[in-house]
Amino acid sequence: MTATEEALPFDSAWLRNFRRKLRAWYDQHARELPWRGTRDPYAVWLSEIMLQQTQVETVKPYFQRFLTALPTILALAQADEQVVLRLWEGLGYYRRARQLHQAARRIVADYDGCFPCDPQSVEGLPGIGRYTAGAILSIAFDQRRPILEANTVRVFARLLAYNGQTTSSAGQKLLWAAAEAVLPSRDVGRFNQALMELGSKVCRPRELGCEVCPALGLCYSQQRGLQHEIPCPKPRPQFEKVAEAVVLVRRRGRVLLIRWPEGRRWAGLWDFPRFAVQGEKEAEIHREIIGHVLRLTGVTISPGKHRKTLRHSVTRFRITLDCYDAEYVSHNGGGTENLVQKWVRPAELEHYPLSSTGRTLAGLVSKLISADQ
Repeated sequence: MTATEEALPFDSAWLRNFRRKLRAWYDQHARELPWRGTRDPYAVWLSEIMLQQTQVETVKPYFQRFLTALPTILALAQADEQVVLRLWEGLGYYRRARQLHQAARRIVADYDGCFPCDPQSVEGLPGIGRYTAGAILSIAFDQRRPILEANTVRVFARLLAYNGQTTSSAGQKLLWAAAEAVLPSRDVGRFNQALMELGSKVCRPRELGCEVCPALGLCYSQQRGLQHEIPCPKPRPQFEKVAEAVVLVRRRGRVLLIRWPEGRRWAGLWDFPRFAVQGEKEAEIHREIIGHVLRLTGVTISPGKHRKTLRHSVTRFRITLDCYDAEYVSHNGGGTENLVQKWVRPAELEHYPLSSTGRTLAGLVSKLISADQ
């Protein structure tokens, strides 16, 4: 039997058996995580936002540090955005942090600082979609709300032996229906966490643990020997190679920072002037550097040496980032993009939220300026 969007192959006996076995397995194998064991909607919400596209082990220290600094929704709402971004620095996808901050301010303004408990209000908050709302409402309020994320998509596709594209409208309709159908009437949040844990620890993309899976004998993919073929592989993304330059402009023991505006990559973060470049020869690149820095900041520079090459990825882009130093010559206004800018001493960089590559280059700034003095 395989599942289609018309029907789910779950009868009442299957559901009872699956729920019982999954609960028993989770009781024995649940990991101790900082956000488990609490029904505080703020902590649940924060953990779910941090865990989007980020590994559990990476999130742990960030979650604890963030809650220590901003322990309540009110504290988050009252914090300066720069403080929020600095606490988030290194987690990436900074739009999540900015939306978290915006949502906290809306909760304070519209709900007296209390996290709302109705789905429409929750899904109306910045950065919260159907999955995140379901996770918060089930874990914090024990509402019977389904969840569907990377781990549970894989679990339900295999349970159903669904070999279609899980991201298609038909696939999403079927998987959401399955996620709702399996839910018990109580302890829903714990059950949803058990489903995610199953996908993370046993029903993995590769190296499946079918022999220890609580759904052994209930999984239609396993019964048919299809577990290694399901889910259907996603189309391979097309990556674009990009060459960029970043310039460390120095002046009297300080370095030039700019803050990226709304709509730009790393909006709200501070950075050293950076831009895409086309040239390959040193003279060509120096001309581009002079023009781009002038456009961004209004500062005329004298380019120096190539200091470092960093390679990193941002969404579909594979970026080669070449770092150059430069000396300040003159200032001719704010630049055509009117970016906020500051001259900062190396020791002060610690207080500014930077991208991961920006933070790496901050250490280089200290060495360059120390060598000047």
